[in-house]
Amino acid sequence: MFFGLSILTIIILLPLLAALVLAFVPRERGVLFHGVALVVTGVVMVLGAGLFWQFQPGAKGLQFEQSWIWVAGLDIRFHLGLDGLNSGLLFMGTLVAFAAACASWEIRERTKEFYILLLVMTGGILGAFAAQDLFFFYVFHELALIPTFLMIGIWGRGERKNYATFQITLYLVVGSLILLVGLLGLYWQAGARTFDLVELAAHLRARPIPVAAQAWIFPLLLFGFGILVSLWPFHTWAPLGYASAPTSTAMLHAGVLKKFGVYGLIRIALPMVPEGARHWLPVIAFLCLGNILYCGLVAVRQKDLNLLIGNSSVAHMGFIFLGIASGSLLGVTGAVVIMVAHGLLAALAFALSGYLHQQLGSLQMDAMSGLLRRVPFLGTVLLLTLMAGCGLPGFPNFIGESLVLFGVWKPFPLVTILAAWGALVIAAVYMLRAIRKILHGPVIEQGLALEDARNPWRKLPFALLLGALLLLGCYPRLLVDQVKPQAAAVLRLPSP
Repeated sequence: MFFGLSILTIIILLPLLAALVLAFVPRERGVLFHGVALVVTGVVMVLGAGLFWQFQPGAKGLQFEQSWIWVAGLDIRFHLGLDGLNSGLLFMGTLVAFAAACASWEIRERTKEFYILLLVMTGGILGAFAAQDLFFFYVFHELALIPTFLMIGIWGRGERKNYATFQITLYLVVGSLILLVGLLGLYWQAGARTFDLVELAAHLRARPIPVAAQAWIFPLLLFGFGILVSLWPFHTWAPLGYASAPTSTAMLHAGVLKKFGVYGLIRIALPMVPEGARHWLPVIAFLCLGNILYCGLVAVRQKDLNLLIGNSSVAHMGFIFLGIASGSLLGVTGAVVIMVAHGLLAALAFALSGYLHQQLGSLQMDAMSGLLRRVPFLGTVLLLTLMAGCGLPGFPNFIGESLVLFGVWKPFPLVTILAAWGALVIAAVYMLRAIRKILHGPVIEQGLALEDARNPWRKLPFALLLGALLLLGCYPRLLVDQVKPQAAAVLRLPSP
């Protein structure tokens, strides 16, 4: 505790307080804004890594918990806490936030507003994952979502950035409204008259919601969360939105905020409306094939690196939905592992593409021939990133996808075969094709102007994200041991 605040509370409030302070700093002190963002996200990253390391797998109840009454009449509480479902996500979020602040060197105009929005987005993201109250769970997400629209519209790039801004705003606002109706329906049907997720879950274990009500609550939660997470066929906002976004925004949204939807399904929908979920699991299994196969084939056709990464990101989300659809301990555990792994991988991929765009002014893969020879550090990191994206052993993506495929085999064998084909064949095709076009071949004239990240400060975000991927890929028990007991609790299975 520090002045009565837990470390987790400090992690959530520090970026928001820093954003509030920066609002009163004169605009002329441009360098100060970037410096404050780096210091604040750096402190948050160190604290987040400390919590992840100190987390005790299998311990009963929440850890690093803090709770205050916010509105006594409605029993709304500022309630934060970590368990196996969100400990890895919070650590991943703090790491990506610091890497995003490091990668924001491309911002040259209206820096004050940009870094205020970046800090608000960071606080909202981390708060959404740590919140144990239904009200703050939703509010923190919306707090992080609004800066996304503004950052793409003001600092975005490309001829279609305005279209991308309107599209992402429309889709995500509609998804948020559907989700809000589902959450309110859950609250009223539960009859517990509390927004606290721990008390609500305990109440519903003793007095479940009627099956008829679960039948309409779960689809609202599924499609509300699903739109936010780019579940096929509601995915079209994501690739163009990320391609048009500033580097830091794409890193935070694709890497971290996008996991809110699947986290919400596992945290709220599966344990609180289990009968409704059971009827919809086959539908989820079918829809996620659209992510894995359709979006994978779209990625094969891409000539722009950002659009390839964006479509690949949407395809990878299909495996998280597939783990949820399995309804098994292996599948749900694998889904959470993929959430953490994909967050690190997507952030790293967009950090690399942002660096290359600043250097070359284009992300057309045909214009990047011979990159590995010209910029060996960036080329090596990009090679490992693309290989991780097609499930190379030694990265946590491989661990998570393997767990999901084993977990989903019994209920959906045909879906498992098609998903494995998407991972082993389609993903390998578009990633290996990108490696051949970008990293190998002769260095063309446009590539001669490209400079490697020789400055240690420029290398830092890439090294941190890649190092975390390798650590969790080579020693997955750090994450898996934390996730399994809570995944069993979500599915109401005996603790493993």
